[in-house]
Amino acid sequence: MGEVVDFEHLMQVMRWLALSAGERIMEIYDAADFEVRAKSDASPVTAADEAADALIAEGLAEAFPGLPIVTEEQADSHAQAVSTFLIVDPLDGTKEFVQRRGDFTVNIAYVEDGVPLRGVVYAPAKGRLFYTLADGRSVEETGPFDKDHPGALRHLSVSVPDNRALMVVASKSHRDQATDDYISQYAVADMTSAGSSLKFCLVAAGEADLYPRVGRTMEWDTAAGDAVLRGAGGEMVRFDDHSPFAYGKPGFENPFFIAYAPGVLLVK
Repeated sequence: MGEVVDFEHLMQVMRWLALSAGERIMEIYDAADFEVRAKSDASPVTAADEAADALIAEGLAEAFPGLPIVTEEQADSHAQAVSTFLIVDPLDGTKEFVQRRGDFTVNIAYVEDGVPLRGVVYAPAKGRLFYTLADGRSVEETGPFDKDHPGALRHLSVSVPDNRALMVVASKSHRDQATDDYISQYAVADMTSAGSSLKFCLVAAGEADLYPRVGRTMEWDTAAGDAVLRGAGGEMVRFDDHSPFAYGKPGFENPFFIAYAPGVLLVK
């Protein structure tokens, strides 16, 4: 790649852009009405997706002109063959946004040699902001989310799981029988559902031990949450063989996966 990334600057920019995008999203979310259109793959898109995408992509390109940018809303960016890049989902959880459920997030991540090293996940309607610091450790910032002055930080660390009583988090919009069948193989104390990349953050924060995903996702859905999870000591592996999860795959489509706190005894 050649570009040496200043992680301090990277995280300042990513945090600022995520908060700025969140402001734009909430302006539309709080409006009396907004248009919902269907993309070519039949998934919904709104003006909030597009406004947030334009803001983030422009900001990243200006700050890091040497880094490729992959973003959900720009189809021409999906044809790239890259292993070190910035990847963006400007509004993950559009269904939650449309139904005004609040579980949507802004996601920006930096991937180096196929590994998501830094990321920010911002849930503006929930008032939760998670990100990696320059040194790679993950934190949750508490409000009021001043764009230029970070607030109090809580360092994140995954749980020490009790395999006799696991806390499991699963998708709110994409729960299916295959997921329930897999989860049924564990001793589950409690189960919660959450939308978008918040599920990774719940594992990173120690609020859940295990998040399995038996369903289609794209790299922009997972990279930022994965980075936050890794920075809190968590792991993410392929569902089929528990091998390491990599980014920069052709078309940026993910296999099924398991995100978890080390210590969970994974079922094959």
